[in-house]
Amino acid sequence: MKLSLQFQYAVCGVFDLAYNGQGEPVQIRVISERQGIPARYLEQIFQRLRRARLVQSKRGPGGGYTLARRPGDITLRDVVEAVEGPLGGQGAKARRGEGDKDSPTLYRPSFLWPMLSEGIAEVLARTTVEGLCREAQRSSVRRAHSDVHMYFI
Repeated sequence: MKLSLQFQYAVCGVFDLAYNGQGEPVQIRVISERQGIPARYLEQIFQRLRRARLVQSKRGPGGGYTLARRPGDITLRDVVEAVEGPLGGQGAKARRGEGDKDSPTLYRPSFLWPMLSEGIAEVLARTTVEGLCREAQRSSVRRAHSDVHMYFI
């Protein structure tokens, strides 16, 4: 199964805010450069995340996006539903016809699609942004701000 590019970009953006932003506003341009995502597309995704109240924006100097909730309170299901709509319903129900059971080329195991959707929804619901950050730390992923050197005179 392939996850949509929009969902993948949304997860990367939210992860970047949590892992690198650490509560400070981050501009779309910065996330775009770090994650290799086109800025215009990322802005559209972040508008959806903002409408879903997963991120909040701050205008002006020092502005950008921050998470609207703690990383442990944002699941990947929240993210996918913010950018793609509610999971598990209409698509699977609309294709329930099983076709001709006597023809192996026409038979569609319609019972399988809802089971797969439920399984994916469960994984997304129990995976939090905080969990992604912990895994990144375990994997020694360097934070963006770790490159900053402060010089005091």
